[in-house]
Amino acid sequence: MTVLFVSDLHLDATRPAATECFLRFLAVDARNASTLYILGDLFEVWTGDDAAGTHEVRILDALRQYIRAGHRCGFLRGNRDFLVGAGFAARTGATLLPDETLIDVYGEQVLLLHGDTLCTDDHSYQRYRRLVHNRALRALYLALSPQIRNRIAAYARRRSAAANASKSAEIMDVNPAAVADAFRRHGVELMVHGHTHRPATHTLELDGKTARRVVLGAWYEQGSVLYWTESGLELRQISFA
Repeated sequence: MTVLFVSDLHLDATRPAATECFLRFLAVDARNASTLYILGDLFEVWTGDDAAGTHEVRILDALRQYIRAGHRCGFLRGNRDFLVGAGFAARTGATLLPDETLIDVYGEQVLLLHGDTLCTDDHSYQRYRRLVHNRALRALYLALSPQIRNRIAAYARRRSAAANASKSAEIMDVNPAAVADAFRRHGVELMVHGHTHRPATHTLELDGKTARRVVLGAWYEQGSVLYWTESGLELRQISFA
């Protein structure tokens, strides 16, 4: 049994190489896996289940085919696609997961999360996150037409890019205390997340035990996939070519 984890694909019609790589991944690399976990930011932007364009529909259809072939898929929302909802789940057959999800793989409890909630030093982002996750504001936004939502999202992305350009790398990375707190709250010794775009496996000593934190990479220059088999964990890169 192989279990796969990906995050931060940021699929967008303007970056066809990443999309083609993901579609090949579903058809070839992932075909022998039992389960695929997508830990957020599958799309560069998702403004609602009713706003999917031709590019997004192609990806949804590929996911549906993958799941109908007998594979399981768990989807955990990220900061770019936090508006993924029941329509997405019905269209693809994926299971939508809570922001912090515990799973069991080979008898080990694992904490899955997107990773943005660990970046507590980025105060402006955390304020923004609380705002966009407000249920009333989200309902108002989804009541707008897809065209207006897309314009608002494009403006927000430009603002975000400008703000991030002036932030230090340390501020946008995870906070060690937040990481330790997440491990303790869930009573696990293994965590998998994305968001920071810094693929690596980190170890830390916590309460007399060794904990591991696996960070998935972004799909900008190549794909990033965590493979978990009976032999253990392996973080791999997948060429776009």
